[in-house]
Amino acid sequence: MNKKKLLITGGAGFIGSHVVRRFVTEYPNYSIFNLDALTYAGNLENIKDIEGSPNYKFIKGNIVDAELVNTLFEEHQFDAVIHLAAESHVDRSITDPLAFVKTNVIGTINLLNAAKEKWKADFQDKLFYHVSTDEVYGSLSETGLFTEETSYDPNSPYSASKASSDHFVRAYGETYGLPYVVSNCSNNYGPNHFPEKLIPLFINNIIHNNSLPVYGDGNYTRDWLFVEDHAAAIDLIFHKGNAKETYNIGGFNEWKNIDLVRLLCKQMDEKLGRPKGTSEQLIVFIKDRPGHDLRYAIDASKINRNLGWEPSVTFEEGLSRTIDWYLKNQNWLKNITSGDYQEYYQNQYN
Repeated sequence: MNKKKLLITGGAGFIGSHVVRRFVTEYPNYSIFNLDALTYAGNLENIKDIEGSPNYKFIKGNIVDAELVNTLFEEHQFDAVIHLAAESHVDRSITDPLAFVKTNVIGTINLLNAAKEKWKADFQDKLFYHVSTDEVYGSLSETGLFTEETSYDPNSPYSASKASSDHFVRAYGETYGLPYVVSNCSNNYGPNHFPEKLIPLFINNIIHNNSLPVYGDGNYTRDWLFVEDHAAAIDLIFHKGNAKETYNIGGFNEWKNIDLVRLLCKQMDEKLGRPKGTSEQLIVFIKDRPGHDLRYAIDASKINRNLGWEPSVTFEEGLSRTIDWYLKNQNWLKNITSGDYQEYYQNQYN
């Protein structure tokens, strides 16, 4: 699929920055437009290395602004969209559900409307790629896996907003003929991750000898996916995936939260030259959050079978590379863990 003008939304965020970098460097014949509102999790430092690339343009703007979205489609004549812009933190969604509705639902509809109107004369060689989450499927017991056929059962305002956006994408495909593809991924980790999420939060806290707040008893289970592997999967689906299909992207890599935290503590102690067991002493168990799903686990056999994708690193290797990046980029951490973030952190975890 030879896309010439590609709009990537949320491309200054965690996953988005890795996707943007991959497309800018791997496809110099594409014109890549990165639309990001630069809210708390969007950071131009994430993509500083490509800002001068001749096939790349950054646009500061919010997908909630329908007039802006329509203007951009008219001005730049996009051939495809990779839609990553989203409010994505469950804890924040519990505090402010409406913000998630605005960005994840209304923002997605604004993009769908613009694409539908601009492409309706000729949908040939057009694609709306919607990136979603495994949390739309709800919670699993100790056995079983989420497949592409699993019924939706969201339990948090965040997952409900993402489930709604997934449904709208598919509805536009069925109602208007808009060519689309959807992928649902498991928990991502890696460089450039905003430190409200578990792994970067705990790396930062260990560096500063702050407590490691673990929800409940720590036995919640998640499947973890290295962000660069996710970007490679998105690339593959974008170019080789079938329209109107859904692909689950997972790391084949389940960890209970408490076991992950202990592994992280072990690696951090080794890298910081601290005595074994030092960081584990920082673990504190805190009151569980509402609507906390017991277990997520992705069956990624479809993308492996149909497109040949599989994770490139083990979790231990990916975690080690992630820690190394944060230790080498502590100024990046310092710059974004100030101001509004500090106030949020105090309210959320104390």
